[in-house]
Amino acid sequence: MSYQRLFGKGQRLRYLCQDETRLGLKTETGKVIMAFGVKPHAPVLWKRDNFWLYGVVEPLSGWHFCQEYDRLNTQRFQEFIDALSHQLGDDIALIQVDQAGAHVTSALHWPDNLIPGKSTSP
Repeated sequence: MSYQRLFGKGQRLRYLCQDETRLGLKTETGKVIMAFGVKPHAPVLWKRDNFWLYGVVEPLSGWHFCQEYDRLNTQRFQEFIDALSHQLGDDIALIQVDQAGAHVTSALHWPDNLIPGKSTSP
């Protein structure tokens, strides 16, 4: 896509940094204090109660936009960039993303006002 056609029409160009994180709870495991020679019997529950928080920040102004999702995948990232595009309105944003699979897949349809910029750091 040629972004050249978008510039010069009064739109504001913004620089955004994007990432996501998983927040929540996981059953804690570890040693249990017991009498010598007694083996503890306790169920280990590996249930996790968590969610993913997707977000962007504009370092220059501190403006930010976040949304909560149930998982990290291409479908949820597409929903996030669509919502971000709507939030930005007429502004154009260069959005820096890392090399996560959900960010670099060809299955994504980037809205016209978002320009993906891939990070080169590990």
